[in-house]
Amino acid sequence: MTIAVCPGSFDPVTAGHLDVIERSARFFDEVHVVVAVNAAKTPMFSESTRVEVIRHALEKAGCTNVVVSSTEGLITDYCKKVGASVIVKGLRQNGDYEAELGMALVNRKLAGIETLFLPADPILEHISSSIVKDVARHGGDVTGMVPDCVVPMLAEALAQEGRKKD
Repeated sequence: MTIAVCPGSFDPVTAGHLDVIERSARFFDEVHVVVAVNAAKTPMFSESTRVEVIRHALEKAGCTNVVVSSTEGLITDYCKKVGASVIVKGLRQNGDYEAELGMALVNRKLAGIETLFLPADPILEHISSSIVKDVARHGGDVTGMVPDCVVPMLAEALAQEGRKKD
C-alpha cells in the first residue's frame, strides 16, 4: 500500500488545496491530509475546526481513501508513524518551489521521505489562504475560492477579530 501525506496549515483550506488533495487521492492508496500546527503562528481557525472543514469538504467530493488529522511535530515523524513514503505539495507560480525545495531536502535527509511536487491547476493557482483572508477582511467575495461552508466561518472569524480591536 502506498501512503502519501499532504501537509499544510490549511487556515483556511482553499479550492486549490482541495484540488491537490483530490488529485493525490487518484495516485495513492491512502492520502493523509495533515493540519500542521505551528506554535509560531496564530491561526484564524482552531486545529479541530480546520480538520473538520477538510473532512466535510472531502466527504462531499467522495474521497474515500483520505484520512484527515493534525500534528504538532515534524511531518517526517508523522510519515514514519503512518508508513508514508512520500509527501505531496502543491506548487503555484509565486515562488512556492524555492520555499518547498528546502523543506523537501530536509525531509529526505531526516527520514528518507521523498516529496512530490504537484503543479496547481492554472484556474486555482492564484488562490492562497493568505489571499482568501485578505480578500474577506476587505469585504470581497471569496465564494469559489474556499468550500462553501468556509465563507460564513470567515465572516464570523473576522467579525470576532473586529470586536477584539474595539
